[in-house]
Amino acid sequence: MVGDTISALFLGLGAVGLLIGGIGIANVMIISVLERRNEIGLRRALGAARRHVAAQFVVESLLLGTAGGAAGVLLGALATYLLAYQRGWQPLIPPLAVGAGLVAAITIGAVAGLYPALRAARLAPTDALRTS
Repeated sequence: MVGDTISALFLGLGAVGLLIGGIGIANVMIISVLERRNEIGLRRALGAARRHVAAQFVVESLLLGTAGGAAGVLLGALATYLLAYQRGWQPLIPPLAVGAGLVAAITIGAVAGLYPALRAARLAPTDALRTS
């Protein structure tokens, strides 16, 4: 009973952490689009299709999500091992949990990068080059 409640609490905390991470990635990508308008305009003027620009920003957000997920899994595993060592317990980290954490972080990164990627792809080359 208590174990189930604690597990539910940690799952809820993990979900909130993923939500905050997704919002952070989306904010970083939106700022990146705003700061790189000249680059986007130049690429579009030189012949890059909208899908190429969108793919660039989705890949960048995927990389951010993957890096954050890997760091989170490593820090979580380290904390688990340290706590288990301190208390004399056998550390147990299910491989499914590691995989699920990475997949969730990558998915959140992809979803968070969709809006900024579509926003970048919709920029007209002339408008993007006109701003400085």
